[in-house]
Amino acid sequence: MIKHYTIPVFIPELGCPFRCIYCDQYKISGKVQKPEDEEIIAEIESHLNTFRKKNRRVELGFFGGNFTGLPKEDMLHYLALIQPYFKDGQIDAIRLSTRPDYIDRNILDILKRYHVETVELGAQSMDDEVLQLSGRGHTAEDTAKASGMIRKHGFRLGLQMMTGLPGDTLVKSKNTAKAFADLGAVDVRIYPALVIRGTYLETMYLEGAYRPQALDEAVSWSKELFLIFENAGIRIIRMGLHPSEGIAGGEDLVAGPFHPSFRELVLTDIWGEHLKNISLGRSEKVSISVSPSQFNYAIGYDAKNKKRLLKTFKYVTFLKDPGLSGRSYHVDYH
Repeated sequence: MIKHYTIPVFIPELGCPFRCIYCDQYKISGKVQKPEDEEIIAEIESHLNTFRKKNRRVELGFFGGNFTGLPKEDMLHYLALIQPYFKDGQIDAIRLSTRPDYIDRNILDILKRYHVETVELGAQSMDDEVLQLSGRGHTAEDTAKASGMIRKHGFRLGLQMMTGLPGDTLVKSKNTAKAFADLGAVDVRIYPALVIRGTYLETMYLEGAYRPQALDEAVSWSKELFLIFENAGIRIIRMGLHPSEGIAGGEDLVAGPFHPSFRELVLTDIWGEHLKNISLGRSEKVSISVSPSQFNYAIGYDAKNKKRLLKTFKYVTFLKDPGLSGRSYHVDYH
């Protein structure tokens, strides 16, 4: 079985002409300056040394800013820097993130020549009011046009969305998810909006003009979005912001639904809905068999689902069954 790896290279804000009201890439990624060539090479080598040698597929990701908005010479320099790793087969593809309004045919032609496979767009929402209130500087139509060009040029399309931005509602977020599916996204990321110190969103929050989502609300919304994407065959590659030291430690996080295991919280609740169908009958003991890959989610974060079942049954056991897949399960009453 092939193991997939991604080597992240962060280039924060350098190519972004806007400061969205929620954004401080340094505090989110822990990076503020343009990385030196030696730093990038060292990061690549460090990751490669931890990967298994056979049956692997390695992708390098340029994250943290607007990659295609960099000065052209800088963009070409970064792309050329890692080409030797393609020649000796150590890296197989490049993934990058950028803005919808910084995509055109010329840029896509360049990316195609340098082994870029996936282009991720920070769309955030497909509702123009939400985009305007968030200071994005582009429209939903910009995202639709860029997505079409990306797919037409043969790239894999990734789309990123945020929930809980000013003006957002559950209906708007669900409509964004459905629009992502219609645009042909292959994979997506879901980020609940956080109030980061030093951003305009913090000012709005302190003035009472913005209310961030509570954690349980963000989990509930993300659960519905996850199922929309899953039913459309779209891979959800991340839910919740990856913690930098400042975010995880709380120094830069003012408010909002941050949790280091946000994805597990969402999948716990999805499993909780499935397990509600288990009835008491005449038994005090129940064994629930699930796929090994779903074992922890079925039990739940902090054993949430198991604890809920223990209010009904005296004994609850979860078992791993390699013969099961997805969220299918089997129940034995004792």
